[in-house]
Amino acid sequence: MPKPELPTGSTQIYSKLQILDALDVLANKLNKKLKNENPVVLCVMQGGLLFSGHLIPRLTCMLEIDYIHVSRYHNKTSGGELSWKAYPVTPLEGRAVLILDDILDEGKTLQAIIQYCEQQGAKNIESAVLLKKNHKRCVDYGSDDGLLTENIALTVEDKYVFGFGMDYNGLYRQLDSIYALASKE
Repeated sequence: MPKPELPTGSTQIYSKLQILDALDVLANKLNKKLKNENPVVLCVMQGGLLFSGHLIPRLTCMLEIDYIHVSRYHNKTSGGELSWKAYPVTPLEGRAVLILDDILDEGKTLQAIIQYCEQQGAKNIESAVLLKKNHKRCVDYGSDDGLLTENIALTVEDKYVFGFGMDYNGLYRQLDSIYALASKE
């Protein structure tokens, strides 16, 4: 089946096979951490959908699945104010929570979701992301707690990326690989 035409100059960063291999490694790590837990797994919509759909079947603990929809990008290439569109319906009080998101860039969205889970009384919180951008702008840069950066499947240069759930102007989420836009120099 043909893929959509990619934006001019885009390059593949990770293939489907590389992504799935990284998800196996991440799942093994999470399975050890969640061995005796029954977490509520929160997929961060919309970008975390494909990541969650591929990672959740690799988890061996009993779990409940829910979602949360918070966005800073609104189908644009730069982040703005947080927009809360949907909250989980599963009570989080006294529960372990695993948050699954597509990318850790500045970390503001994930940080706000973690704070929301704390306010709801979650007993412990883990977060996992498909990609982390390599730069020093993340809200927890230099932090020792590692809550945002402990469970990362893959890293990427500081470029705009899309595919495997991540969009470019609202499109290309369905791609099974990850691509970067051409650099503007």
